[in-house]
Amino acid sequence: MSDDATPILHMLSPQKHVSPFDVNMGVDAGFRAVVPYINVTREEVTGLVQDAIFSRPPEFGSKTGIFIGGKDAILALDMMEDARKALVPPFQLSVFADPAGSFTTAAAMVAMVEKVLKNKHGRGWSGTKVAVFGATGVVGFASSIIAALEGAKVKLVAHRGFDRVVKSAAVSKERFGVDLEAVSGETPEGKAEIIADAEVIFAAAAAGVQVISAEDKKKAPNLLVLADVNAVPPPGVEGMELFMNGDPLPGCNAFGIGPLAIGDIKYKTQAGLFKHMLGSKEAQFLDFRQAFTLARTFTM
Repeated sequence: MSDDATPILHMLSPQKHVSPFDVNMGVDAGFRAVVPYINVTREEVTGLVQDAIFSRPPEFGSKTGIFIGGKDAILALDMMEDARKALVPPFQLSVFADPAGSFTTAAAMVAMVEKVLKNKHGRGWSGTKVAVFGATGVVGFASSIIAALEGAKVKLVAHRGFDRVVKSAAVSKERFGVDLEAVSGETPEGKAEIIADAEVIFAAAAAGVQVISAEDKKKAPNLLVLADVNAVPPPGVEGMELFMNGDPLPGCNAFGIGPLAIGDIKYKTQAGLFKHMLGSKEAQFLDFRQAFTLARTFTM
């Protein structure tokens, strides 16, 4: 019986390390054996998955999981699809992609902003104007798609390399059917225009990089909510405090959501998805969309 099976988690990373954060999360969620695989290529995924499923009876599939890490959103999604195609029913297992923990971070951020929009402004995502700073990173990529799928009008802001956000918008359209607008924030004038039009800002740039200054906030008359995932000084948004959770943000009329408040929901979401893998009798395939569905339950 599957209840007698040892829960085993195989953690695949295309990099030279598997994240200790993810290892700890998997163990604490209930996996009793966690095995890291490093420098994994797409070509190796099928063999690894089939080794995992064929070495156990079909009913043990619900206690066998694949976690896909790394730092590349598209590669993680591709590897998850490769893992799905490698299954041979009735032999199965579940797959969870969360590169750099960013899918669950993005889900948590969007869910928390949604709560503030509802509670403070009585509105949802439909038609809401969102500007994403750090749009080419994994958090920016995932959060922009989640918001767009919910009906927001999303702009991907380029700090340097406009072609990169154009490519990200094209990939998002191709894979998820969302229309994201690539815009240039590479000049002070361009950035000011984007900020002046935004109702929500996701600050998802690299750690220690400030993308919204006090002067920028003065140029944001329409801003309702500003969320920042950067916990490394200086904050991504000047004046943002780590634990802000829908509190008034100094220097503007918007409400702020800080990185450690987001981190709390992210932690619960990642732990919850690991537990969902273990609790399901059917194969699960989990990315930022399922993460957002779960994150919402923690912010209601």
